[in-house]
Amino acid sequence: MIAPLPKNESARLEALRQYEVLDTDPEEVFDDITRLAAYICQTPIAVISLIDKDRQWFKARIGLGPTETSRDCAFCAHAILEETPMVIPDAMEDLRFADNPLVTKEPYIRMYAGSPLITPEGFRLGTLCVIDRVSRTLDPEQVAVLRMLANQVMAQLDLRRELSVVTKSLTEHKRAEKELRDRLETPDPN
Repeated sequence: MIAPLPKNESARLEALRQYEVLDTDPEEVFDDITRLAAYICQTPIAVISLIDKDRQWFKARIGLGPTETSRDCAFCAHAILEETPMVIPDAMEDLRFADNPLVTKEPYIRMYAGSPLITPEGFRLGTLCVIDRVSRTLDPEQVAVLRMLANQVMAQLDLRRELSVVTKSLTEHKRAEKELRDRLETPDPN
């Protein structure tokens, strides 16, 4: 079943674009958070997933080959509609996912738990999720830690965004300074 779009979808996509993270190279800080989530939740797969217009793209992933999948089959497209982590103990028993190609074929998802990545403005950009190929659930402490780690992902994304803004501002300042210096050094033809 395809997830409905969030009510604020166009604004959410614009917020995602402003983070300038889609299709970027892997970064150790995100890889570390993903590894930690897999370790704490004792799952073979963990992913930082960002939900774009037509796809989910993976900023970091452990135990999963592809770097993206179609949004139409993305569990995370459902998880971003939630206020709290979405936990599915057995995808084969959930009507939304039982015939999903990610369940019936590789990677054979059975258990999914995803905590939304929520911006300070309230936009849900994606999830930090853990996945297992066997039916099971997470204990309350694991769900709480997954949520905390999702908050850390957002803190890192916010730092990246702020650094980008500062860098652009410095670049613009240096350009304006050079332009002024060039004007002052060029004699007036009058």
